[in-house]
Amino acid sequence: MILCVGLTPAQQQIMVFDHFRLGEVNRASQVAWCTSGKVVNLAVAVRLLGEECLMLSTVGGQAAAQIDREMEELGIGRRWVHTQSATRVCTTILDRGACSITELVENGRPLLPGELEEFAAVYAEEAARADVAAFSGSLPAGTPAAYYRRLVEKTRCPAVFDFRGEGLLGCLDLKPYVVKPNREELGQTMGRPIRDDDQLLAAMRELNRRGAQWVVITQGAGPVWVTSLSRAWRLYPPPAGEVVNPIGCGDALTAGIACATRRGADIVEAVQLGMAAAAANLQHLLPGRFDSAGIEERARGVRVEELYG
Repeated sequence: MILCVGLTPAQQQIMVFDHFRLGEVNRASQVAWCTSGKVVNLAVAVRLLGEECLMLSTVGGQAAAQIDREMEELGIGRRWVHTQSATRVCTTILDRGACSITELVENGRPLLPGELEEFAAVYAEEAARADVAAFSGSLPAGTPAAYYRRLVEKTRCPAVFDFRGEGLLGCLDLKPYVVKPNREELGQTMGRPIRDDDQLLAAMRELNRRGAQWVVITQGAGPVWVTSLSRAWRLYPPPAGEVVNPIGCGDALTAGIACATRRGADIVEAVQLGMAAAAANLQHLLPGRFDSAGIEERARGVRVEELYG
């Protein structure tokens, strides 16, 4: 079982415009709602890739029952920690005319100390039977940066991290299997800009030296970089076809890595599967809800360049 862990799910509103003009009245040509946030997108993608998953997350407010029903319909195993704070709402604006996307993101609302304690207790119970634990998303406002470390200390299976910042750096000595921020998040985590590929590799290797077994860095439509202390690859995405919505592509990539890891694949095969899932996700309006048919063939279309090792 893959345990998908995150404390900041969201109700996601997606608004599509033929042309969006800032400061003017804009009428959407299409509007869709779904449950989202990185941990939700991750869990949905894991399920679509054919692996058993359990999502551990929070839920609160009037939408809680609807969110749970949606996960039931998608076949997602889940354990909720119910919170006094309502689940946040985020909005995606897709401007088809300009081929641009704008995200209006509400930060995760604060959790009570007792809610954080309950979450940690449930995590310890579920982590004991997990084959892979995947941590995804930022922490709610006011949550200690070391909170994820508290959970990872109870983890005996391979751990995949898709979060950034001080919380990430504070977990590296626990030797996570994969650390997967994007290029911008890597710069934020290291406290310095990543201006070129040499600086990128240097920052990745620093994470390896601090304890990350593998570092995987995405950069939008560009190549994906993978390093350990002694090896490095650059992987090139397969053809994506029509781009509908890029939201959730990073989560689909994380899901592919987690699924392939559970199946015993090596890191390059795991990233290839993740990139194939991300390419499929691009073609769908709702994040994480992609067509998994032909994913293995897409994965074989990911070109691999070994840099050293």
